[in-house]
Amino acid sequence: MKPIFITIAALAIFSVAKAQTQDTVLTNGGKLKPEQAIMDVRHYTIALNVDFSQKSIEGYTTIDIITAKPTRVLLFDLMNDYTVHSVWVNGSKRSFDFKDKLITIQLNKELPAGKASVKILYGGKPHVARRPPWDDGFIWSKDSTGHQWMAITAEGAGGKLYFPCKDHPSDEPNEGVDMIITVPKDLVVAGPGLLQGIKKQGSTATYHWKTNYTINNYSIIFNVGDYKVFSRPYTTVDGHNATVQFYVLNEHADKAEHFLDVFVKTIHEQEKYFGEYPFWKEKIAMCETPHLGMEHQTMVAYGNKFRYTKIGGEDYDWLMHHEFGHEWWGNKVTAKDWADYWIHEGICSFGDALYTREFAGEAAYNKIFQQSIFGIENKIPVVQHPDMDEEAAYIGDIYSKGAFFMHTLRYVMGDSLFFPALKKFVTSPQYTYDNLVSTEDVEQFFTKESGRDLKPLFNLYLRTTDKLEVHIKTLPGNKYLVQLANINIPLPLDITTDAGAKRVMVDNKGVRIDSKTLPVIDPDVFYIKKVIIE
Repeated sequence: MKPIFITIAALAIFSVAKAQTQDTVLTNGGKLKPEQAIMDVRHYTIALNVDFSQKSIEGYTTIDIITAKPTRVLLFDLMNDYTVHSVWVNGSKRSFDFKDKLITIQLNKELPAGKASVKILYGGKPHVARRPPWDDGFIWSKDSTGHQWMAITAEGAGGKLYFPCKDHPSDEPNEGVDMIITVPKDLVVAGPGLLQGIKKQGSTATYHWKTNYTINNYSIIFNVGDYKVFSRPYTTVDGHNATVQFYVLNEHADKAEHFLDVFVKTIHEQEKYFGEYPFWKEKIAMCETPHLGMEHQTMVAYGNKFRYTKIGGEDYDWLMHHEFGHEWWGNKVTAKDWADYWIHEGICSFGDALYTREFAGEAAYNKIFQQSIFGIENKIPVVQHPDMDEEAAYIGDIYSKGAFFMHTLRYVMGDSLFFPALKKFVTSPQYTYDNLVSTEDVEQFFTKESGRDLKPLFNLYLRTTDKLEVHIKTLPGNKYLVQLANINIPLPLDITTDAGAKRVMVDNKGVRIDSKTLPVIDPDVFYIKKVIIE
């Protein structure tokens, strides 16, 4: 119970430190540039040599795109840490300008609408993370045996941290990514998708990873270390055969089997509420990293150092559960604008609480939200305005208030409608993989599934900082009028009187309650509310 409260509330505290640990804010998203708005990225090929002695990378990225109309300019994002050596468009070398984190390719003649391929040769020393994963960059470390250990975090900075790209959440490579990474031969590269092969030559080893799924830019990363791979077969909830893997440092190999025991239990529980694991055709995997963790698609970063707690009398790892939950919320269901960040973090954090519900019961689940409400800052709305960048959108309330909103939504709809609707949303082709989503999509979906207008509730919780106002007016003869003051739809409300507890539908006209004692409103805390007694 306590670890999940930490996940919802304390991660929000960590988010405050994110921007304070850097001289220059690294972010992505925001207003989409016109030159990039016409471009649909289909595939990335990233081929790099990693030099640990220089803490540098060198190689190329090929970007396959489709342009919606003819253009004379192609624009790609890349951090200023690098030198761009050469650029080719459809196999022809082109001139370019590189400044202010932008590679601008000016074409001599108009590039026709349709398919094009851009290859960029570059290299340099990547930005180093100071406090990963809350700020981004490369982590150059060593394990206790002296082996090199490297990881990347890029959720805030985006893919431009180390490869040229269109760095905006609204566009993901629909045909996936090929990653061809060369490292010293005594090290292992862990990446997204399926391992295509390992080529050893002299003192180096080249790992080729490939994913065919749509993937967000910040999940296009790799980790390098003295890894040993532990694997198990797994049958998904829909009966498909998959593989569970753990890339663990050799020095921690003795911890791998129990880790997989805990992991498999987590997979089963997440599938119960959210449907089949989304990327079963590739793998279900975690990789030990020198930073705390991140939701990298099909190779989730794990750095919680095997610190288990107990839920339902058995070992549980909150970091494992939360980051793995993003395989559904963030990777399969992806917001098209950082303004809708709560869809990733809020619903995923709500999913953490469902683990407690599953294995410790309803009262323990309720206790999480009774505690987490104190971690909600409520200073600015969870959903602010369109075209936000990641840094501006990343506030603590996308976790805590986003999760609490889902808790409220469950109460308002009732379990018989809510849980089937939640699973239907995350398993619907309309809202998953290539089809990115907005808060409006979530709102309209749950409105339809509930059979009632939920827009006022979405507005109150996500687009304002207001609390639900409940007015209690004392009337003669041990009677009270209970009414909602700032929302124009009826809502269920638990009210405790001298006769006991009951659930009634309350609106702005109010309901009369007989009681010899002052009614207690919402005692189990299903709402973020303010009770006004007149």
